[in-house]
Amino acid sequence: MRSEETPRLIGADGLGALFTALRDRGYTVVGPTLRDGAVVLAELDSAGQLPSGWSADTEAGRYRSRRREDGAVFAHCAGPVSAKTFVHPPRARLWSADRNPDGSVSAAGPDAPAKRFAFVGVHPCDIAALGVLDRVLAGGEHPDPVYTARRDGTFVVVAECTEPAATCFCTSMGTGPAATAGFDIAITELLDGGHRFLARGGSPAGTEVLAALPSVPAGAEDTAAATAAVERAAAAISRHMPDEPLPALMTASRESPRWADVASRCLTCGNCTMVCPTCFCTSTEDVTDLTGQHTEHQRHWDSCFSLDFSYLHGGPVRTSTASRYRQWMSHKLGTWQEQFGMSGCVGCGRCIAWCPAGIDITEEAAALAAARLEDAP
Repeated sequence: MRSEETPRLIGADGLGALFTALRDRGYTVVGPTLRDGAVVLAELDSAGQLPSGWSADTEAGRYRSRRREDGAVFAHCAGPVSAKTFVHPPRARLWSADRNPDGSVSAAGPDAPAKRFAFVGVHPCDIAALGVLDRVLAGGEHPDPVYTARRDGTFVVVAECTEPAATCFCTSMGTGPAATAGFDIAITELLDGGHRFLARGGSPAGTEVLAALPSVPAGAEDTAAATAAVERAAAAISRHMPDEPLPALMTASRESPRWADVASRCLTCGNCTMVCPTCFCTSTEDVTDLTGQHTEHQRHWDSCFSLDFSYLHGGPVRTSTASRYRQWMSHKLGTWQEQFGMSGCVGCGRCIAWCPAGIDITEEAAALAAARLEDAP
């Protein structure tokens, strides 16, 4: 096993006890649930809202929820909503100002979060994405106060992947399907021989919560079954990034004609950046009420695919679709390493499944690698 903790075995009904334990400790539980035909992360009141018996089939430009007969709870792939939505919200107030009756002005900073989140059932790629956001938004000289206020004190229950989607490529990015770090409790869902979960603590807080749940020590057979299930998932992943340093590939491909090819298909809709669990770009705007007595400076998600995102005095810098797609992919796979010492991609495959044009980042990377090989002397 990947932990020194003795793993515990929890029955299917133990998920309800987990919710109770977390809520008793003051957490707002966020977990997967079926909504509008997709498995999304949302605030949940009980384990009964988890997507029991639901999975999804994905391909480039395609996502379809699918009913399953085995009652699996965490056998779904990454849906369109990630943990980013809760810790780096789509819209946030940075400051506000009010004119008082005496003519003076009072100001206030960001709203303090009223909730402390416990993420239950997120997959290892999303845990890795939280690690990326931690580095970007909390690890520098000037931490983002909105992010840190929401991220600090979170509790994470990761569900190791046992059934990857066709769009997953986490093995290329070293982010799954096994959970190795960044969690308080890790669970592996087992279906053969009865529905149950192998659980292990990853932090003192996780060990304490785990001790409060009805469980028994896991036997060697259960531990082996969990390890085998995760290994089968890794072997089933069919999409991969090129087997070469991606930053060097992006640098060498700056003038590749492939950018024009992908630009002929890209709609610059920004879907890939909206569903990406690590894209963090934002813009700001000022909003006032009709009386003119109250104003707010708000931040909202933006995308490097937006024409105005690179606007400087005189106009936008990246006017072509090719330049904007190149910026996104080159930053994600290349210069992110230079900035933050890690990749900006965790291999979740959301950008592939939710691209209306069916553009596949692994296919584009492979095409760039093949072109570079052809051009080599």
